[in-house]
Amino acid sequence: MKTLALGLALCLVVPLAALADPVEGIWKTEVDEGAYAHVTFEPCGAGLCGTILRTFRSGGEFKSDTIGRKLVWDMSPAGGGDYTGGKIWQPSTDKVYKSKMSLAGDTLRVAGCVGPICKKQTWTRVK
Repeated sequence: MKTLALGLALCLVVPLAALADPVEGIWKTEVDEGAYAHVTFEPCGAGLCGTILRTFRSGGEFKSDTIGRKLVWDMSPAGGGDYTGGKIWQPSTDKVYKSKMSLAGDTLRVAGCVGPICKKQTWTRVK
């Protein structure tokens, strides 16, 4: 009976893990105004959100008031590793931009755009 219950539990857990979006996990941003962050991507609402988990400067980790804030939100998979429809907040300017992303392996290209002009960063997977 215990073996059957364990088998059923595994059948439920394994498919759920297989449904995780490839962008889910922790990503290291590029340096912006002397600081960078580790951002955790996970589902939120109908899309994906990236929340600031840790912050760093050249001297090491520091506790920023941005920890816990959403950096990216409303991002939706568009196929082929592309994500669209999101917004991104730039902490150094406190401005929000339309955003898109492109995932290739452990590299995430993130762009914040005003019209056709985009500022881009390349983030790397931490885990």
